Amino acid sequence: MAKIKKQPRPKAQTPKGFQDYFGADVTARAEMLNTIAGVYHRYGFDALETSAVETVEALGKFLPDVDRPNEGVFAWEEDSDWLALRYDLTAPLARVYAQFRNDLPTPYRRYAMGPVWRNEKPGPGRFRQFYQCDADTVGASSVAADAEICAMLSDTLEAVGIERGDYVIRVNNRKVLNGVMEVAGLVGDDKEAERGIVLRAIDKLDRLGEDGVRALLGEGRKDASGDFTDGAGLEPDQIEIVMSFASATKSIAIRLKQYAEAWAEHDLMEPHYLTSLQAAAGSAWNETAVEVLKVIIGDSEIGGDGIAELETISSLLSAQGYGPDRIIIDPSVVRGLGYYTGPVYEAELTFEITDEKGRPRNFGSVAGGGRYDDLVKRFTGQEVPATGVSIGVDRLLAALRAKGQMQQSAVGPVVVTVMDRDRMSDYQTMVAELRNAGIRAEVYLGNPKNFGNQLKYADKRNSPVAIIAGSDEFDAGIVQIKDLILGAEIAKNATLEEWKDRPSQYEVPRDQMIAKVREILDSQS
Repeated sequence: MAKIKKQPRPKAQTPKGFQDYFGADVTARAEMLNTIAGVYHRYGFDALETSAVETVEALGKFLPDVDRPNEGVFAWEEDSDWLALRYDLTAPLARVYAQFRNDLPTPYRRYAMGPVWRNEKPGPGRFRQFYQCDADTVGASSVAADAEICAMLSDTLEAVGIERGDYVIRVNNRKVLNGVMEVAGLVGDDKEAERGIVLRAIDKLDRLGEDGVRALLGEGRKDASGDFTDGAGLEPDQIEIVMSFASATKSIAIRLKQYAEAWAEHDLMEPHYLTSLQAAAGSAWNETAVEVLKVIIGDSEIGGDGIAELETISSLLSAQGYGPDRIIIDPSVVRGLGYYTGPVYEAELTFEITDEKGRPRNFGSVAGGGRYDDLVKRFTGQEVPATGVSIGVDRLLAALRAKGQMQQSAVGPVVVTVMDRDRMSDYQTMVAELRNAGIRAEVYLGNPKNFGNQLKYADKRNSPVAIIAGSDEFDAGIVQIKDLILGAEIAKNATLEEWKDRPSQYEVPRDQMIAKVREILDSQS
C-alpha cells in the first residue's frame, strides 16, 4: 500500500509587499487619523467610507506608471465582470458622486480614510497595501477650492506635530505643463503615450536627476539593476523644451540666489538649501516663478491660464496668512497620475534624517493631490470639477517617529497578577474597578504557578504597573503596587535585593488602590 504523503505545513510568513501592524502602530495610526479628521471636519468636510472593491471599469486607466486597466491592481473575474481592490480613494469617490449626485449637495466635500492596494513590485518602504487619508471637493470650479485644500493640508501637518519650517507645500498647475507639451508639439490623441512617459519622467527628477530624465524623454534608461525603461522617443529640440520646464525650479533659484547666505558653498538644488532659499525669498519666489514659467510657455493659451490660476491661488492663500514660508509655487511638482487637469500640489517634509546607509537626506513627500475635472465625467458624460489631496498615513507616521515625536511602543495595561487561583473572583473585582475608573487593565490569565513569568509578561506588554495580592494581602485588606517603569530603571544599577528595598513598590490599603495607581501613572507621564 502506497504511503500517504503528508500535507506540508503552510509557511508562517507575511506575503511579499505586505506587512502586519501591531498594537503601538495601530494605536498611533488611529490617533493620527482622529486628529486629521478633526481638521477636515473643522473645514466643513463630511466623512465617507466606500467599498474596498470596485469594478475595474470604474477604476479606469488612471493607475500610476501603467497603461492597461488591470495592470497594477489586484483584480479577478466574477460573473463576466472584472473586480479589483481599490488602488486609491479618489476613483471610488468619482463613482459615488456620479451614483448619488441627485442626493448629495453641490459642492460635495468629503474625507475618507482607509487601506488601498497596488499590485506593484515591492521595495524598501514601498508596500502593496498602505493607508491613505483623503479630502476632496467635488462640484467647485473655482481655484478657491484648491487654495482651501492647500491651507487645510498646512493646518493638518501642524496639527499632527510637524512644526512650521519643517514642511513646505509646493503648488504647480498641470495646464502649465500642457502648455509646455503644446510648445513641444506633443498634443493630440496620437501623442497620449508620449505625454504619459513625459509626465512620469519629470515626476522622477529629484530621484533620477536631469540626465536620468533626459534619457527617459529620449530612447530610454537602464537602471543600476539592468532593467530598461522605454523612453518617450522625443527629438532633441523637444527634449530641450521639456527640460526647460523640468529645470525651471533651478532657474528660479539661480535668479534668487542673493536671498541665501553663502549660496556658492552649496549644490543649488540640495533640498535643505533650496527650502531655505524659498523661505528667505518669500513673495519674490512666487513672483519669479511666474516670470520663468511665462517665458517657457510662450504664447500657449492653456499655459497662460495655468499661470493665472497659480497667481490667484497665491493671492488667496496670502489673504488667509499662508505665505511662501508654508506654501509656494514650484514648477517641479508634476504628479504622475494622468487624471490631473489643473492645480497640483505636494507636501514635502524638509527636516533632515539619516537613511539606511547613514547618509543625510530630507524626509521627502508625505501628501499630494490636485484638480481632476474629467474623472467624474467618465460616468456622467458631463464635466464635474473636483479637487483633493491624499495623505500617506504610514509615511507621516514614519516622519513623526524620525523626529522623535512618537513613542516606539505603546504603554500597556496595568496587570493584576494572580497569587491565589481560588481568589480569581477577587482579582476580577479589582480589574473591574480599575477599568471603571478609566484605567486600562487586565488580569493575568496564563499559568500563575511561576510568579516571575507574570512579571515577564507585564514587561513584554510594556505595562506601567503591576498589582500584587495573595491570601495574606486579602486577609489584611491591602495590595502591593509595583511601579514597573521606575523598577526597571532602578534594576539597571541595582541587585535584586537592593531593588526590593527601593520605593518602586508600595503597600496601600485596598480602598486606596485606584488613587495610588493614578498617582504612579501621572508621575510616569
